[in-house]
Amino acid sequence: MAKQTVEEELTLTLWDVKIKDLRRDCYRIRFETSRGNTQGILHHKEGNVLGTVMVGGSGGGLDGPASIYRDMGPNLLEKNISTLRLDYRHSNYLEECVLDILMSIEFMKGMDMQKFGLVGWSFGGAVVIDAGVASEDVQAVATVASQAYGTGPVEELAPKALLLLHGTADRALPPACSQDIYSRAREPKELVFLEGGNHGIDQKRQEMMERIETFLAAHLSAE
Repeated sequence: MAKQTVEEELTLTLWDVKIKDLRRDCYRIRFETSRGNTQGILHHKEGNVLGTVMVGGSGGGLDGPASIYRDMGPNLLEKNISTLRLDYRHSNYLEECVLDILMSIEFMKGMDMQKFGLVGWSFGGAVVIDAGVASEDVQAVATVASQAYGTGPVEELAPKALLLLHGTADRALPPACSQDIYSRAREPKELVFLEGGNHGIDQKRQEMMERIETFLAAHLSAE
């Protein structure tokens, strides 16, 4: 059955989902829609009711900053949180990318997941903030080296939790971007600067990953 997701004046119809087993509890997902096709990697085990969607920067991709999404999928699965590493249908088009996340949430709800976290890097920071505002099923949003452009609705995110991570040596998007978002957001919110981190925060990869995983585990509740 086709499902529809609407963001502002854009309408997307999900025509088909193809699922391929990669290994235990890990699947390649192909979404075929009325506005183009995309793919993702789903880490999921039956019975999980908590989910997280993770997206990259303006170029899309499945791995995230310093390729942390590869490890976070299995790590979060151990905490009974399923994850979808999602590519974009149309990279660097904010409204379309927000639709991608809303579509993914509806897909995961069809697998009996009920509450969601979102993680976005760089351009993806604006995507997950806007999607978090749009979806009542989202409880927590984490960004890494987020751009400020497109984050105007962040003040509407509360009472959903917000975590902002940014490297102090980021030359692509300065730390002031996350500081600006933080200043406009309402509680609960947290801003963490990682000393010496570049745009991918490669130098603080493990700390970045652990902070996001701890944040999601704390703010996603099965109760």
